[in-house]
Amino acid sequence: MVAVPPGRVTLSDRRTQRSWAVEVAPFRMSAFPVTQAWYAQVTGERPSAAHGERLPVEGVSWWDAVRFCNALSRAEGLTPVYRLCGESESVDLDGSGDGYRLPSEAEWEHACRAGSGGPRYGPLDEIAWYRGNSQERIRPVGGKRANAWGLHDMLGNVWEWCWDVYDAEVYGTYRVLRGGGWADEHWSCRASVRRRSHPTFRIDDVGFRVARAYQPQ
Repeated sequence: MVAVPPGRVTLSDRRTQRSWAVEVAPFRMSAFPVTQAWYAQVTGERPSAAHGERLPVEGVSWWDAVRFCNALSRAEGLTPVYRLCGESESVDLDGSGDGYRLPSEAEWEHACRAGSGGPRYGPLDEIAWYRGNSQERIRPVGGKRANAWGLHDMLGNVWEWCWDVYDAEVYGTYRVLRGGGWADEHWSCRASVRRRSHPTFRIDDVGFRVARAYQPQ
């Protein structure tokens, strides 16, 4: 887990042409997307289409990611952040929980940018696996240069689930995806690009990483 400092990020919505600033508190984020080995260790499951211990887990729904966070929290003796009601019906945030969770969209973009002001935190071929260099297959985590805060694969390799609803007025419960993936063109691998998917869908270029509230040592 990497310490992400506090900051401010501006999010935007293309449909409404609206932009808004979000203050981001310090938090911690996993340096890599959750790997297949880590996912199997916590859940006993291997859902991915491609196979490799250090490949990002993919083929996981938003609900799978939320359940992983709770299972990981319990395994480490932490209080789960999510209260689940039914298999795929509703989920509430428990503010008293100190466990793992999905990053918010603002946290994700702030962490991705790592203080940089451009669309990417470095030259694309140096930092990301995408259609132009992946040979159209998923790649082990950590194979590209990290950003200034030590986070790898924030762009490319797999899209990552965030906590937030994408646009409830138009898309209902669809959740936000960020980061671009191994099969995407270069324009999708930018810090500000947003994608959406239904929280029950499982796709072979979508994974996730975990976050926690900042805990002083």
